[in-house]
Amino acid sequence: MTTRTYRFQLAHTDADITSYFELRRQIFCEEQGLFNQHDRDNLDTLAYPIVAIVEEPGQPDQIVGVVRIYEERPRLWYGGRLGVHPDFRRVGRIGKGLIQKAVTTANTWGCDRFLATVQLQNVRFFQRLHWESLQEIDICGLPHHLMEADLAHYPANGEIRPQLPVPSVA
Repeated sequence: MTTRTYRFQLAHTDADITSYFELRRQIFCEEQGLFNQHDRDNLDTLAYPIVAIVEEPGQPDQIVGVVRIYEERPRLWYGGRLGVHPDFRRVGRIGKGLIQKAVTTANTWGCDRFLATVQLQNVRFFQRLHWESLQEIDICGLPHHLMEADLAHYPANGEIRPQLPVPSVA
């Protein structure tokens, strides 16, 4: 039996960023139908992409989860476009690992508040991870909650903040 391991990191290489956007497209366009051709928006120019990578002996590394973080204004950070490849959703730790990496990284970079809009079906999952629902909202015709992370549960991780813009693909 082979052992899979997962790592969570900022996407730095062009190949990682290409895979990051492709997985987002698969999840938010093809699977969920929230967007047509792609889900990119102006926030992607401000956002740091974070990926979950599965490592398995004898197999190439594969990006199986994505999320982005961005600073809307000084010390106010948002996370968004959290998604996990359908074949890896039952693993149970990928979404949690992405959230952990996202919030601890923003906390390292001076975050005082970390917010996210969360699809209704994922609200309880976030609540178990020390998030509070602030209000119900509608995005793309679907119910979401604006939620806030309890930063006491997400200590700084020491991640060095790279310069923007990060490499991007058209």
